[in-house]
Amino acid sequence: MLQLVVDHTRAMGNRAPDAAVEFGVWTGYRIPDDRTDWHKLVRQLYDYWLSVAPAGPMQGDCLPGRQHIIAEDIAALWSHSWMLDVHRHPLRYRYRLCGTDMVRSLGREVTGAWVDEIHPQLIANPQSRERLRFMAETGRATWRRGPPLWTRDPKHRIIETCLVPLACDGRTVDKMLAVSVLFDSEGRPV
Repeated sequence: MLQLVVDHTRAMGNRAPDAAVEFGVWTGYRIPDDRTDWHKLVRQLYDYWLSVAPAGPMQGDCLPGRQHIIAEDIAALWSHSWMLDVHRHPLRYRYRLCGTDMVRSLGREVTGAWVDEIHPQLIANPQSRERLRFMAETGRATWRRGPPLWTRDPKHRIIETCLVPLACDGRTVDKMLAVSVLFDSEGRPV
């Protein structure tokens, strides 16, 4: 049930990775043009992210930063949201925030914790690890629907997540903002 779209066209301006760089299943990934099957909250985050991206020297060349996100504009998303700070040298991720629905699914508060310490299996999984690295290095958003790749409430059988990069300077990804919607075994949002 994992759904990805792979194409070698660029998603944002000239942000194509070096051809020698591989990101596993995420190599060449792009957000699908047709997003009608996305959950409305997931789609809302992606559309909002596109709408707040500043114009750069080449249209679409600059990523929005945290300073462009107005919390009130996406208030309906916050319980499903989570944000990571991107630390480099070595590349690691820390939870900046985690919405109440996500905390409930994880079974604990994770704000301020390192992702690799909270979810060691996530970083050990090449699909998850390369997704985060792909975003940190290319500045491209990602979307995925499939089984959760880390420990969650066992009733949560499917997860749909859109993860968008943020860069305070418009180029270097320093945060990632996500909305995740969880589904039960019947495909109903929980």
